[in-house]
Amino acid sequence: MALHFDRAEFDARRDRLVIEMSERKLDAMLLFAQESMYWLTGYDSFGFCFFQCLVVKADGSMVLLTRSADLRQARHTSIIEDIRVWNDRHGVNPAAELRNLLNDLDLLGMRIGVEYDTHGLTAKNGKMLDEQLQTFGKIEDASDVIAHLRLLKSPAEIEKVKRAASLADDALDAALPLIKQGGDEAAILAAMQATILAGGGDYPANEFVIGSGQDALLCRYKAGRRKLTKNDQLTLEWAGVYHHYHAAMMQTVLTGKASRRHQELFEAARAALLACEKVMSPGNSFGDVFDAHAKVMEASGLTKHRLNACGYSLGARFSPSWMDPPMFYAGNPEPIAADMTLFAHMIIMDSESGTAMCLGRTYLTTESSPLPLSRHGIDLIIR
Repeated sequence: MALHFDRAEFDARRDRLVIEMSERKLDAMLLFAQESMYWLTGYDSFGFCFFQCLVVKADGSMVLLTRSADLRQARHTSIIEDIRVWNDRHGVNPAAELRNLLNDLDLLGMRIGVEYDTHGLTAKNGKMLDEQLQTFGKIEDASDVIAHLRLLKSPAEIEKVKRAASLADDALDAALPLIKQGGDEAAILAAMQATILAGGGDYPANEFVIGSGQDALLCRYKAGRRKLTKNDQLTLEWAGVYHHYHAAMMQTVLTGKASRRHQELFEAARAALLACEKVMSPGNSFGDVFDAHAKVMEASGLTKHRLNACGYSLGARFSPSWMDPPMFYAGNPEPIAADMTLFAHMIIMDSESGTAMCLGRTYLTTESSPLPLSRHGIDLIIR
C-alpha cells in the first residue's frame, strides 16, 4: 500500500476519533470530507466529486462506499479493508445504497453524525441523503468533529508541513530571477509549480494566485497572463505541498522603484504581521490574532483597504481550497494551542491608488512564540 504514515499513526487517529464520538454519544459517523478520509485512513483520491461515504462505527470499524473507479485507489492508498461499490447506472440513488449499508451494519435507530460541511457532499447528494435517513435514526451535523481533531498536528504531520514549507521557499527562489521588466507571468508560474513538483511535492488544493499591474489587487486566481513593466507590482500567493500538507506564502514583489504608497503599505503589512506573531500563542484566540492585525491597519488608516480575515489553519487539503478552519476573523473564540500550522496573510488592496501590498507566511505554534517555517525574511522585495 502507498501509505504516507505508519499504521501506528492511523491507529492513534482512530482512537482519538472513537473517544470524541463517545463524548458526543455518536453510534456512527458518515464521513464525506476527503480530508477526513485521508487523515483517518490514508485514502487519497479526487473521487469525492462523486458520491462516496466512509462509515465509521463507535468501535472504530470502517466501511467505504464508493464507485468502481476508486475501488483500487482505496485498496492501494488506505488501510480500509471493507470497501463496497455502488454501480453507476441510469436513475441510481447511491444514498439509498448507503441506507441499506447502514441497515446491514445494525445502525437503524442509532445516533449518527454526518459531515455536511464539505465539498464532498453536494447539495443534491445531501438532499438525497436526508430523504433516505429521515426515518432511519437520530441524525445530527458532526462536520466539526474530525476538522477539530485535525487542527493539532502530530510530529509526523509537522515533518510533512516543514517539507512543504521548504518547497514553498524553493518556489520563491525559482520565481525571483524571472521577476523583472519583460518577465512573463506564465514563466514565473511555471517555474514555481515545476520546482515544487520536481522536489517531490504535489499539486496544491487550489490554484496559485498570480497577478501584476491592476491584477495584483486580486487575491484569487484568474486566467490570462501579462508581462511585467519597468515599474510594476506582482502579487503571488502560493503553497509548497507535500503529501497534501500545505505551507502557504504570500508576497507582493515590485520591479523598478517602490512608490511612496508601496512603501507605506509595506510598513503597515509588516507591522501587522509582527503584531499577529506576538499573540499567536497559547492563551490567545484566533480572534485575538485578527484584532492585532486590524489594530495596526486602523492606526495606519487602512481599515477600508484590508480584508475581514487575515489567515487560517493549514494541513492536508484537497480541491477546491487549501484553507482549513478555523480562520483569523473578528470574534473567533477558538483557542490557539501548540502544534498548529497557521497561515497569516496581511492583504492590503488600495483600489483608489491602484496599489497592492501583501505579506504572509506559515507558522508552527509552540508553547511560546510561533516558529516561522520559511527561511525567507519579511523584507520588501524589489527586483
